[in-house]
Amino acid sequence: MIETKFKFTLELEEELFTAAELALKNSYSPYSKKKVAAAILCKSGKIYYGCNIENASYGATNCAERTALFKAVSEGERNFSAILILTQSREPWPPCGICRQVLLEFFDLQSPVILATTQGKRKKTTLKKLCPDSFSKKNL
Repeated sequence: MIETKFKFTLELEEELFTAAELALKNSYSPYSKKKVAAAILCKSGKIYYGCNIENASYGATNCAERTALFKAVSEGERNFSAILILTQSREPWPPCGICRQVLLEFFDLQSPVILATTQGKRKKTTLKKLCPDSFSKKNL
């Protein structure tokens, strides 16, 4: 069990990367040809991962971040420690606006967000940096 005062280690980052690599193979992206995967570390210690799933009606597409998060939530997880987002692009990609809003529902603002590529580039940030002045359940 990971304690509330969470220390994100390089070992945990590598576990997330490996899980995201597995998910990337399952990406269903026939329209954009852009494969994306995400791996989420729960405070329970479990890792859930997912890929992007596209649809001819683009609005029905689901991003990798939400796929991973929804899998975890559907299994009873509610507390998350970190997320790694993996793409095959040359530069790391941040999550889209909808994914940022969904992540805000479950993650602490200081949670590590690792943006990675299969070419080895990584950028570490936090949800707070990605979502300054964000709207969350605290506003309700």
